[in-house]
Amino acid sequence: MATELDKVDVVTIGVGWTGGIIAAEAAKAGLSVVGLERGRERGTEDYQNIHDEYKYAIRYELMQDVSKETLTFRNNREQRALPMRQLGSFLLGENLGGAGTHWNGQTWRFLPYDFEIRSMTEERYGSEKLREDEGYRLQDWGITYDELEPYFDQFEKTAGISGEDNPMAGERSDAYPTPPMIKTRTLQMFEEASTNLGYSPIMMPSANLSEQYENPDGESIAACQYCAFCERFGCEYGAKSSPEVTVIPTARKTGNYEVRTHANVVEVLKDEDDDSRVTGVRYVDVRTGEEFIQPADVVVLTSYVFNNYKLLRVSDIGQQYDPETEEGTLGRNYCYQIFGGATGYFDEQFNTFMGAGALGMAFDDFNGDNFDHSDLNFLHGGNMAITQTGNRPIATNRTKPDTPSWGSEFKKESIESYTRTLRVQGQCAILPHRDNYLDLDETYNDVYGVPLVKLTFNFTDQDLAVQKYVTEKAGEVMEEMGANDVVLDAASTDYDITPYQSTHNTGGTVMGDDPETSVTNTYLQHWDRDNLFVVGAGSFAHNSGYNPTATVGALAYRCAEGVIRFAEEGGRLEEE
Repeated sequence: MATELDKVDVVTIGVGWTGGIIAAEAAKAGLSVVGLERGRERGTEDYQNIHDEYKYAIRYELMQDVSKETLTFRNNREQRALPMRQLGSFLLGENLGGAGTHWNGQTWRFLPYDFEIRSMTEERYGSEKLREDEGYRLQDWGITYDELEPYFDQFEKTAGISGEDNPMAGERSDAYPTPPMIKTRTLQMFEEASTNLGYSPIMMPSANLSEQYENPDGESIAACQYCAFCERFGCEYGAKSSPEVTVIPTARKTGNYEVRTHANVVEVLKDEDDDSRVTGVRYVDVRTGEEFIQPADVVVLTSYVFNNYKLLRVSDIGQQYDPETEEGTLGRNYCYQIFGGATGYFDEQFNTFMGAGALGMAFDDFNGDNFDHSDLNFLHGGNMAITQTGNRPIATNRTKPDTPSWGSEFKKESIESYTRTLRVQGQCAILPHRDNYLDLDETYNDVYGVPLVKLTFNFTDQDLAVQKYVTEKAGEVMEEMGANDVVLDAASTDYDITPYQSTHNTGGTVMGDDPETSVTNTYLQHWDRDNLFVVGAGSFAHNSGYNPTATVGALAYRCAEGVIRFAEEGGRLEEE
């Protein structure tokens, strides 16, 4: 028998960036908020001895325990989906802060083109460029960049993002709150080469802050030490903007917020008397197995892409997408990313062992629709960048292609290349296809007896064409940088879930202005249940050539505004 707890105004499921932002804004507005987090709480004091590559980067100390919760995967419907027994292609965060704890800090705004991709593509190139007969399903997001810009600005000021103006991006209402990070020798080489080729390089917008900063809520974020332990690590200095040093403390200071850790939500509870509402959630204490019911006036799903989808599906809220008929919206438009780049081998030695997660330079000349696609067999593109995240001895050991994988020659080449190897890489968009989607598995359950999410995904011709184009452009930049040997990435074929690529999963709970093609409206309010909100990268109608966090943060602020308005007004939210 589940124990029913006292009702609160708002309950969030998952306490990372989205859950923290919703909590901070709602609690400041006077609403009582409970955040349910299935992991435990950590903090900067836990990371004082975090420079342990094996424990954190290889053994995944901060990541989801796949022996308890994982997903199944297949490339197409003809295959049998099998469980992901070890994290690989993407790394799902756990504990307070979620993926916002172990992220690199690269903080890009999606382009204006992204939010109106269908209408802008059709206007410039005609409907045939949409390739609908080949199964591609582009759709606008129901909101424009200009409408979302104030929320981008709010997120950047909360996080103190360090950066500079990007001439290839959307217009900004204000400058970045802190200046860009230092420009190292390798970044200067990239800048010179890119400029020589006619491109527009800028310093990467970074949540590893260039200087001490106090945000509008009074939270202090330290200056980056360039220790190179960002990705897969928490920051020991509190210099990488994360939920634990920004929005979660802000929410707690109000006195209106409670975090409950070790709380795994297994169901969203529907109102039996009113089919337009939910009443709260049911969760399990992962330490004791006890079940609890948390009633709430508003429920906000703020966990990762897969779990937001899963909770809606197991709670029977919304209609599951069917790839045969293309009816239903829940699970559709799953997207990922594809990468194409070039590795250069130099005589000159570089300081490759210091750095930061978002210490880099990049240009967007081949991103979005910033270049003419008329004669190309793909749409969109990717952000081209060089980063100095810091080479670590286990995970970063580049050698030339024909080097043996062990023995004296391998050791010699490893030592030689460690400080003489650089990489330029394009992070490329993936567009929605009718055959890429989320579902529930019919065979495998998690440790709580709930079905696992089943992922059906493969690269399409569009994806492979983008990768080829961007790989060749990366090679040209690397040659201009003066590398003795330039090795282009091999072309991908089928998507492989085993090697790490990016934790940039999107779709499945898409936002929009039409319930026939979306799960939520543009306030992230569920079309079927007025007091249920769903926010995260699952809201994206496609994936861009960028890291998703800034866009997730902007949508979370938009959602928070919707939650507060709903608490005041009730009913279906409309544009003001």
